[in-house]
Amino acid sequence: MTSNLKQLKTRAFARPGVKKAYDDLGEEFAFLDEVLKARAEAGLTQAKVAARVGTTQSAIARLESAQRRHSPSIATLQRYAKALGYKVEIRFVKDERRLTRRSNGRTATAAVRRSA
Repeated sequence: MTSNLKQLKTRAFARPGVKKAYDDLGEEFAFLDEVLKARAEAGLTQAKVAARVGTTQSAIARLESAQRRHSPSIATLQRYAKALGYKVEIRFVKDERRLTRRSNGRTATAAVRRSA
């Protein structure tokens, strides 16, 4: 990261709500990163994936973008994954950072597990 970008990020995170908004998008960006890595590993262009899926290159571009107004269906993600030689796996993972309710009715922050 260039020093100008670091400075911009530092200033932005000092503003109320910006850091939280950035962190809230973390899961979405992690997902998009997986999508883009899969296509890169498959060595395919958006146009080639589109031909395999039976759609347009612009539809693949939307699927791979971070635009919040586009939310692909599971079936679409499955077709995309199959075109790359992958399969979609969906899991629910307990968010250990969320507040938990104690038996005495008080809330406490749950411990975050770290893998070694």
